[in-house]
Amino acid sequence: MSPEMPDTLEMAIVRSSGLDTLLRDLTDRAVQAVPGAAACSITVRRGDRLLTLAGSHGLPSGLDQRQYENGSGPCVEAAETSVEQYAPDLQAEARWPTYTEYALSVGVRCVLAIPIAVEGERGTALNLYGVEPGSLGPGRDAARAFAARVGDTVDVALGIERRRESVTDVRTALLSRSVIDQAIGILMAQERIDARIALERLRRVSQNHNVKLRDLCTDLVARATRGAGRSSGDRN
Repeated sequence: MSPEMPDTLEMAIVRSSGLDTLLRDLTDRAVQAVPGAAACSITVRRGDRLLTLAGSHGLPSGLDQRQYENGSGPCVEAAETSVEQYAPDLQAEARWPTYTEYALSVGVRCVLAIPIAVEGERGTALNLYGVEPGSLGPGRDAARAFAARVGDTVDVALGIERRRESVTDVRTALLSRSVIDQAIGILMAQERIDARIALERLRRVSQNHNVKLRDLCTDLVARATRGAGRSSGDRN
């Protein structure tokens, strides 16, 4: 791995518009950094399932998906057990027969799957594929070093993503509160009632019609706004 690689990985976060974009960039970098690697993917856990968020150029379609469907394969083992998996020659591999048959059919002969340590996350792995038997053996140290850098970078990216989600949640809550207050004001003006009674009426309608309070209030405000617009047009 080149000495400047750590800096360029950190710069990828700045350029990236999200974790998925960042990971795609990292898989291409892994192919360049690890001798013998023809393709790379990153396995992560989202909810209760494993999936591939990113794959480098040249990654055969379905190479990881077959493992997830069968619950068996090097990247599944690495992600689930946090133990590195290396298959120097799939033609001589007996651990994952169904996966091995498919991998050989798309030209993959050598696989290296390295767990990625990500704080607060389980089920992340860097998967490297070679087209010649034993091709990834000389690059295992480089692959481990790269996986460590990916872990550090994904930690930062996940932190950014969580903060973005937190800001979005706050904005959504503020917007919801705003539209509810507007709906209460409309009812107060129309029905000559106080704010407490207006809110109780809105909640009752929401429950009786199985409609979210926010959605009910948004519809009420929209109808009132359209009505006000028509009234203004009539006066003109």
